[in-house]
This record gives sequence, C-alpha cells and structure tokens, in this order.
Amino acid sequence: MRLVFGFVLLVGIGLAGAAVYMAKDYIGQQQAQLARAEAAQSAIVPVKEVYVLNKRMRYGQRLSLDDVKKVRWPVEAIPEGAFTAEEELFPKGPDIKRSILRTMEPNEAVMAIKVTDPGQDAGVSSRLSPGKRAFAIRTDVTSGVSGFLRPGDRVDVYWTGRIGDGNVTKLIEVNVRLVAIDQSADEDRNSPTVARTVTVEVDPRQVAALAQAQSTGRLSLSLVGADDEIVSEGVEVDQRQLLGIQQKIAEKQEEKCFIRQRKNDEIVSIEIPCQN
Repeated sequence: MRLVFGFVLLVGIGLAGAAVYMAKDYIGQQQAQLARAEAAQSAIVPVKEVYVLNKRMRYGQRLSLDDVKKVRWPVEAIPEGAFTAEEELFPKGPDIKRSILRTMEPNEAVMAIKVTDPGQDAGVSSRLSPGKRAFAIRTDVTSGVSGFLRPGDRVDVYWTGRIGDGNVTKLIEVNVRLVAIDQSADEDRNSPTVARTVTVEVDPRQVAALAQAQSTGRLSLSLVGADDEIVSEGVEVDQRQLLGIQQKIAEKQEEKCFIRQRKNDEIVSIEIPCQN
C-alpha cells in the first residue's frame, strides 16, 4: 500500500512539474507575442490625408478637383502649406479654380505657395506680398544681366546719372525681388531672354525712389546669388574715382620740393614751393 501511495505521489509531482513548465512556456510565448505587438504598434507612423496632383501641371494651368487626389501622408512630414481638406483647397467651391504658379509633378503635394488664391490668374498681382507694389524697370542686354534674369531672382539696383560736373553711379536699392520678366511671371522659364522691362516687388517709398531715379538717369541691375545673404550698401563711384584722378591729385599735393645750398662746409636742403 505504501508502495502504491509513493508511486502515485511521484506521478503527481511529475504531472505538476510538467504543468508548471507548460504554463511557463505558454506565458513566455504570450509575453513574446505581446512584445512584438507593442513593437509593431510603435512602428506605425501617424498619417493624415493630403491632396496631391494626379498629373504634371505647369505655370498658368487651372487647378480643378479632377486634377487632385487624396493620399495618406506621415503627419510629421506634411509640407507647410499643404491642403488636407477640400474646403481648404477650394473654399469657394470646386467651380472656383486656382492657377498653378510653379511646375508640379504627379503625386506632389499641392501647397499654397505654388498656387494662386481661388479665382485668381497666375499674373503679377498674385505674386506680390502684402503691402508691396509692382514697378517696371526698363532694361536692355547690358543693364539686364544679359537676359539671364528670371522671376523670383533678386537684384541690386544701380543708378547712373549726372551730379554737379560729373557722372556718378550709385547703389540705390538692394536685394529687390523680381516678379516678372516682360509680361511673364513664370519662374520655371530657363531660356535666356533679353527683356525690355523687368517688374520688381517694392514698397511705395521705393516706387517713388525708383521712378525718380529712372526719370533722371539710367538704372542697371546686378544679380544677387541665390544663397548670398550679404547686403551691399554705401556703393558710389564717380568718374574721378574710376580713373584714379583723386589719387593722383593727392599724391601731387604731397610732393615736396627742395634746393641745395652750401652753408660753410656743408650742403643743406631747403624746402621751397614746387613750381609745377
């Protein structure tokens, strides 16, 4: 009887150990699955629907609801100015279209900076910042940087005219943005064109200054580098400076003349006014 009891006890202990092992293995598998689920959950990126183009569109084309589609976009990577709702893209209804200001490719997010306001054409007025005005400057191949200017470029403006008895060239406006070349405001134009006029974006005070300068002399443009943040100032050159006449006069004024005389047994130099 004792032998049977001992055998049953051993069997019970073995079964309990097996049950504990199986439970431990089950719990381990559950924990591993839970960890994988948490890792997968953390890898999921929050997204939001954004309007993108479904075809390539160029400057001046009219944007309609048929030209766009919604795609899911990572929230942290949504470009500034992108449209996420139809009410934002067409606030006055889908019949009031926008115009394209810059070439956009398929699946590129539609951004406010690349389209006009609803109902507006892609003209110069759509390019002007608040409080700014458009002013046209007459140019030719020499004053217009050989035709390599494009809308969106920035230029320094120089005035050449007569002051007193000589001609002077002076920097009068710096880092002025171009909004149009001749009658085109297309920033994607690549071919050089010798423009008859360029239109700049300036404030009302600058309009008056440029109008006065253009009526009394000749304006020339100097292209500013795309990444150049240095602002030029105080640049003025007249004909004397250009030819170095002032320097020669200064050198002549500093010239001294002497004569030599014998005094006792020594020869001394005495300064006298120069005769020439």
